[in-house]
Amino acid sequence: QVQLVESGGGLVQTGGSLRLSCAASRSIFSINVMGWYRQAPGKQRELVATVTSGGSTNYADSVKGRFTISRDNAKNTVYLQMNSLKPDDTAVYYCNAAYWRTDWGQGTQVTVSS
Repeated sequence: QVQLVESGGGLVQTGGSLRLSCAASRSIFSINVMGWYRQAPGKQRELVATVTSGGSTNYADSVKGRFTISRDNAKNTVYLQMNSLKPDDTAVYYCNAAYWRTDWGQGTQVTVSS
């Protein structure tokens, strides 16, 4: 099992930026897919972005061109750079590690004010 701790959330105005970090308790080098998901109040958790161990990325259509996911295997950390934020981006953002099992972090709140 890998423990995941998210940080970097907060309150930002429309058009602003935030950088989320997800620190893992052990090496992520061999973890197939690291990802970010989000859950807004009253809605289901949804995929935001993923990055594979080979560096391939995938994004939800709603964040393409605005968000960038990256992973630093040396630091056991995954990042989500979020630019041009919109009120619809308001949610709790969760880090996810998918290998032979799936682990989740506790989440970090992102609130975008209009």
